[in-house]
Amino acid sequence: MRTVSIVALGLALAMPAMATPPAKPLRLGLCAACHGEHGIARVPGVPNLAGQKLDYLRKALKDYRDGSRDVAVMRAAIGPLSDAELDALAQWYSAQPAGGPKQP
Repeated sequence: MRTVSIVALGLALAMPAMATPPAKPLRLGLCAACHGEHGIARVPGVPNLAGQKLDYLRKALKDYRDGSRDVAVMRAAIGPLSDAELDALAQWYSAQPAGGPKQP
């Protein structure tokens, strides 16, 4: 019985790593222009988003949208997005590897 419990615990811990990656958000284009499709910034001074914590990205995006974080370009870019669209973007960027996609 102990072996079964250990195996079950191991599988439970491995499940998040085996989860399917999020689908590419429909509204990724405008974000990708500065932050890159995979979260590695293309513009000097723009932060990388790849590998950031999901909850951090969710809150930051909502704060930009509602004006709590007063950055005009961000507010203009995400102002019209719904909570679901912001969540899809946060999930996408948090799931990207921090160093960018692996090169073949």
